[in-house]
Amino acid sequence: MEERIAVITGGGSGIGAATARLYAKHGANVVVSDLNERAATEIVSGIQSDGGKAAFIKADVGKASECENLVQQTLKTFGRVDIAFNNAGIGGEQNSVADMSLDGWQKIIDVNLSSVFYCMKYEIAAMMKNNKGAIVNMSSILGQVGFANSAGYVAAKHGVVGLTRTAALEFSSKAIRINAIGPAFINTPLLSALDESMKQLLVKMHPIGRLGTAEEVAEMVVWLSRIRHPL
Repeated sequence: MEERIAVITGGGSGIGAATARLYAKHGANVVVSDLNERAATEIVSGIQSDGGKAAFIKADVGKASECENLVQQTLKTFGRVDIAFNNAGIGGEQNSVADMSLDGWQKIIDVNLSSVFYCMKYEIAAMMKNNKGAIVNMSSILGQVGFANSAGYVAAKHGVVGLTRTAALEFSSKAIRINAIGPAFINTPLLSALDESMKQLLVKMHPIGRLGTAEEVAEMVVWLSRIRHPL
């Protein structure tokens, strides 16, 4: 991954931050994007302190214009886009289908699903100029199963899987490889609002007997992000 240009959304914490650091460790130049400027700039500073190259670009990925700007600013800073990890997401409103608010539904669809479409739209256009690229989209185990009181999240993550499968078919012949990953429950800030008893219930759902770590998922993302010649 030496000198590859990698863009990460939601790169200020959790899986995004772990992946940003691992990309840099393998020699990539990393664009860390997040709404939390303080957290993201800390990740960038840490990468730079370790001798890597990184930059922060703020973006609200629920808005198409900001996804486009993220790609354009990456091109201005590093000249191209080789790799993208569309990772940004929120847990969103926890409610039954009948009780979920319309605003809560729209927010989670915007951030967890529409953002993946917006980002890929502009990332692929940039990658096409170099005739190669790799994209990893963040789905979830809840992109494969139902989960009570999480209608928005479950629907969005199922949508990411379908969107990824379609884009992969469309662009694999153009040397742009597109995958989605579906981790189980990972010990990240996304779970910080849960009390300890709920966390233990989640632990019991995992045969390994614990929650996954951000670093474990980052290893998978980096492996899927490698660009070889030929791709």
